[in-house]
Amino acid sequence: MSIYILDDEIFFPPLEHCNSDGILAIGGDLKTDRLHLAYRSGIFPWYNKDEPIIWHSPDPRFVLFPKNLKVSKSMRKILRDKKFRITYDQSFVQVIHRCSAIKRKDQYDTWITTEMIEAYKHLHEMGSAHSVEAWIGDELVGGLYGIIIGDMFFGESMFSDVSNASKTAFVSMVEATDFSLIDCQVYTDHLSSLGAELISRDSYIHLLKIGVEKPPIKLGGIL
Repeated sequence: MSIYILDDEIFFPPLEHCNSDGILAIGGDLKTDRLHLAYRSGIFPWYNKDEPIIWHSPDPRFVLFPKNLKVSKSMRKILRDKKFRITYDQSFVQVIHRCSAIKRKDQYDTWITTEMIEAYKHLHEMGSAHSVEAWIGDELVGGLYGIIIGDMFFGESMFSDVSNASKTAFVSMVEATDFSLIDCQVYTDHLSSLGAELISRDSYIHLLKIGVEKPPIKLGGIL
């Protein structure tokens, strides 16, 4: 199946045109209107430095239903002991830069390119992209960022300089909010251990169409 080449028009082809790897299209740009359309359509950008923008909609899709969140006894103790101070939207730029800098297994370079950083910083300024931070004292030691549309959270990336920092940020966010679904995009052992699961793309799109039309969820009292 051929891959669509996007131009300046804010448009995505039907998801049925995805190839077996979940790639739908390449090209286009990361303007706010296109990114909003992408997330509302079950699509996200993911590409490496020096590559064109690649738009994905994998099947199956990796998601977390908040009611299925798994929190171990050891994590419960960390939460009770308040080892980390959790904040929301206090250091978005620092979080996304830290996420871009971490080394990942089997990955030559970061997919959070300068272009991506600038696009998501703009989404943050527009009120769509949000961060969760984990601190020890005044030191940022972990965090995550993603997009909120309706009552859904579209997770993008996380980092952790101290064991359990990003996990604490993630668990705290899920338990403190009323999201209907957390989009984790593609499988990871880390999020699987927290209860995330694979569902069909059709099931995901059904839930997505409902979720994005709900009133926007406030993240830690900040929207």
